[in-house]
Amino acid sequence: MPLIKVQTSASAPEKAEIEAMLKSLSAKLAKHLGKPESYVMTAFESGIPMTFSGNTEPVCYIEIKSIGTMKPNQTEAMSQDFCQQINQTLGVPQNRIYIEFADAKGAMWGWNGSTFG
Repeated sequence: MPLIKVQTSASAPEKAEIEAMLKSLSAKLAKHLGKPESYVMTAFESGIPMTFSGNTEPVCYIEIKSIGTMKPNQTEAMSQDFCQQINQTLGVPQNRIYIEFADAKGAMWGWNGSTFG
């Protein structure tokens, strides 16, 4: 149900560090949204050619999707939390990170041969 996908132009750290970051993002997303972590999916892509502000310095784009409505106080807290973690783990400056928050309708999210709607 909830998804956090991280795409970055930065080089990937070691596999163990990526796995630790994804596990941390998973737990944090579940907590922020008040949903079971058993439904949270994470994804990470590195080394993607990207620009921001007209240059190719390290940049990051994060997608956060969830069924239901995310409230402004939740998205604010998640932005602060996830920007800080990405900065610490990948070295991408926080002012070069965009996060897209998207609410999904249950019928538009499939799982296990059915949907959540």
